[in-house]
Amino acid sequence: MSEPTNTADVVDLRSLVPAKRHAKIFELVNALEPGTSFVLVNDHDPKPLYYQLEAEYPGQFSWTYVEQGPQVWRVEIGKHAKAV
Repeated sequence: MSEPTNTADVVDLRSLVPAKRHAKIFELVNALEPGTSFVLVNDHDPKPLYYQLEAEYPGQFSWTYVEQGPQVWRVEIGKHAKAV
């Protein structure tokens, strides 16, 4: 697994109630500049979010697992440099 980039912000969602997590993630994703990323920290595999992002923004984002449980998941989500 790859390490997060040095410039990636770490966003720990474990303190948010589950109902607010997706809204927070989409807020962060919408704020990403091309070529930047953040590391999402969660208490479960956020794979359904990957499918939701891909449906909303096809081919615009990278999704790299940095840690895969069993208690903590870390995923680096980045916006491709060519994304609009």
